[in-house]
Amino acid sequence: MLHELKDIVYTSYQAQLQQIKCVLVSVVALNGSSYRKPGVRMLLLENGKMIGAVSGGCVENEIKKQAKTVFETSQAKMMEYDGRFRLGCEGVLQILIEPFYVDKKSLMDFNLILQKRLSLHTVSYYSNENHLEGKSYTQFSTDLGATFSPTFVINPEDYQQFSQTLSPEFQLYIFGTEHDSKTLCQYASITGWNVTIIDSVHGQHDVSDFPGAQELIRLNEDEIEKLSTDQQTAIVIMTHSFVKDLKYLLKLSTKPFAYLGVLGAKRRKEKLINQLFEYLPTIDVEFVDKIHSPCGLDIGAITPQEISISIMAEILAVCRNKQPMSISTKIPAHV
Repeated sequence: MLHELKDIVYTSYQAQLQQIKCVLVSVVALNGSSYRKPGVRMLLLENGKMIGAVSGGCVENEIKKQAKTVFETSQAKMMEYDGRFRLGCEGVLQILIEPFYVDKKSLMDFNLILQKRLSLHTVSYYSNENHLEGKSYTQFSTDLGATFSPTFVINPEDYQQFSQTLSPEFQLYIFGTEHDSKTLCQYASITGWNVTIIDSVHGQHDVSDFPGAQELIRLNEDEIEKLSTDQQTAIVIMTHSFVKDLKYLLKLSTKPFAYLGVLGAKRRKEKLINQLFEYLPTIDVEFVDKIHSPCGLDIGAITPQEISISIMAEILAVCRNKQPMSISTKIPAHV
């Protein structure tokens, strides 16, 4: 997840300003099952502080022990963690521990990647052979060639490789400033989503009224086309105003998005759709079919907090093309 890497990069830069060494810890291979999958990363500081986690907690203490030599020698190393003989895990993890340094230019490059909403490509070159292990490292790049990672002169063919593409930060636009909007904002930001609140031009709210929000934007309904959306964007309309919702939907009909939800009763949705076709007969039927209203999964939600959970669960299910079901009833892939 790019938001997890963002925490790692920012923390590393601040630590190094204080001359505190850092190592990047990456799961590069897995045989069996584990709480987290290959590609998950964490940052370990020389003072013992950790940012992120690569497991449910059973691996991190061993990583701290193994990382001591990396801090001392500035040479990468591989470690294997066999969870089959421990409670809670059933897999064997291959973990790369490498020195990690983020200078000012690297930080600027990374911020540019975030700002331009570019995908970030990672390749971890790793080896368990003694003469190659120390130069194992992870390279970061974009389609534009920008990189903020140190590189060594190596022959890639000598190393095993783990590749991963991190999509731009997932962003959520919340239309509306009522109490339920604040709750959804808070829960989404905790999840790592970049949340923006959309208020009317005459709104009296401030971004500080919405815990976790990155920004509050005041727009007329006719200005919605100015919003930057893509396939890593979710939109939830919860204004409690039929007229506003209709105007927003008309303007959003040509915008890309991963999810679009509207708060309200099912009968209200039917009325909205009828009005959409009346005002814009040429509206794309595919857009109409993508409107989730009432938004959220049926989990018996009652309170604003529970409703927020149901909405976020539906967003995740839609964006990851999953049919919601109890994990306890899911048939394992190997069966």
